[in-house]
Amino acid sequence: MCDQLGPQQIQAFFDKWLERLPMPLTAVDRQAGYGHRLSVWQVEISQTQVFDDPVRGREFFEAVIKENLDLGRPDRVQLVFDRKIIGRTPGRFRTRVIEDGVNPSLYIEYKKSLIKQYFKEGRALRTETIINDPKDFRVRMDLSNLPFLQQIGREVNRRLLDVQRVSHNCHLSQESVERVVQPTVTVDGQRAPGLRFGQARVMALLAALTLFAPNAFGFRHRDLRSQVADLLGTDYSAHQLSYDLRRLRLKGIIWRVPNTHRYLITPYGCKVALFFTRLNARVFRPGFAAIDPAAPISSPLAEALARVEQEIETLLNDATLVPSKT
Repeated sequence: MCDQLGPQQIQAFFDKWLERLPMPLTAVDRQAGYGHRLSVWQVEISQTQVFDDPVRGREFFEAVIKENLDLGRPDRVQLVFDRKIIGRTPGRFRTRVIEDGVNPSLYIEYKKSLIKQYFKEGRALRTETIINDPKDFRVRMDLSNLPFLQQIGREVNRRLLDVQRVSHNCHLSQESVERVVQPTVTVDGQRAPGLRFGQARVMALLAALTLFAPNAFGFRHRDLRSQVADLLGTDYSAHQLSYDLRRLRLKGIIWRVPNTHRYLITPYGCKVALFFTRLNARVFRPGFAAIDPAAPISSPLAEALARVEQEIETLLNDATLVPSKT
C-alpha cells in the first residue's frame, strides 16, 4: 500500500485541494503561468520485523544496541549509508542510545539524516531511515526525486540489518578457533601460519577487518594497512601486510577478487574477526585490567579473587597436621 503512494498521487492530492482552499496565487496568476512546486523536506522509510517470541525479540534488540555502539563512527557509518566520508564532510557522525522509560532507542547520525531503531509495542524491531535533507545524498528536493529517496532509505535499512545480523551471529566452534590460532596446511599443501589470539598485531588486523565486513566492494592494500597502523599506533610495513594477507587468505578469512588488487572478507571471516575482537575487548582486556595489582582502585573482581585466595589459604592452613610429640 505504501509503494502505491508516489509523486503522481501526492501531486493529484495537492491539486484537488488547490482548487478548494484559499491560496496566495489566484486563478488569474495560475493562468499567467505561476504555480506551486512541491518539495520533499523530510521522508521516513521504515521496516518493521515482528517477533513470534516478544521476550526473545527484546533480548535480541538489547544485544544489538550493546554490539553496535560504534556504528556512528565515520569509518563505520559510511558502510551503512554507502557514502564516502572524508575530513571535509559536514555534519556529526555518532551513535546515541536514548531511553524513554524502559524502552531504549538506537540513533545513528549521518550529516542531517539518521537511522533510528527501537522495539515497537513490545514485539517488533522497527528500523527507520529519516532523510531530513535530500542534499545529503546529492539529490534535489523536487517531488520527482521521492522514489530515489525511498530506494536509498530501503538500502540503508537493509545494510544496517545486515551488519547487525553478522555481528550478532559470530559464534565459533572449538575446531574453528583451533584452526585459526594453530598452524594449518591447506589441501594443496600450503602452510598457513596461525593467528595468535591476544597478539597485538593479530588483534589490530582482525579489528580492522570488521570495518570492511559489510562492504560489498572489498578493500585494497592501502585501506587495510592504514587501519591496522592506526590501531597499532606503530609502523606497519608493506612486507608485514603481504605476510598477513597471505595467512588470512590461506585461513579462509578473506579471498582475492580475480584480476584485481581487492579482497573481500568471507562469511566465515566475518565471524572470526567479530568473535576474536569482541572476546578481547569485552572479556580479556577488562578482565586483566581488573586484576592488575598496580591498579590504584581495587575492582570488585580483584576483591573477589583476593577473598577466594584467602579462603584457599585458610583451608590449607586448617588441613596442616600438627607433628605429634614423642
